[in-house]
Amino acid sequence: MKPASPFLELDESPRVEVTFDGVPLSLPEGANLAAALLAAGVGTFRHTPASGAPRAPFCMMGACFDCLVEIDGVVRQACMIEVRGGLRIARPHEAGGEDASA
Repeated sequence: MKPASPFLELDESPRVEVTFDGVPLSLPEGANLAAALLAAGVGTFRHTPASGAPRAPFCMMGACFDCLVEIDGVVRQACMIEVRGGLRIARPHEAGGEDASA
C-alpha cells in the first residue's frame, strides 16, 4: 500500500500514462512532475555521478538540481516540468542516456 501523500490534491486530477524507468505510471495531467512522481511512490530520481548517492527533489523550485531526470532523452529538472501523456522518464545516466561526465 502506498504511504499517505502530502500531495493529496493530485488525487483528483485526470490521469495520463507515462513511464519511469520502463514502468508505466498513471500521473495527474498538468501536475508538477516532481510532485507527481513523489506522490506515485518514486523515492529516488537519480544517483550522483561521484558517489552514487540517491537524490530526490529538495527545493521544488529549480535551484538544487537534485530532481534531475531524463525525459524523452534529455536531462531536465522534474520540478520544472508539467506532466503530459506519453512522457518517457528515466534516471539520468542509468538508462543509456548522456555520459555522466557531460
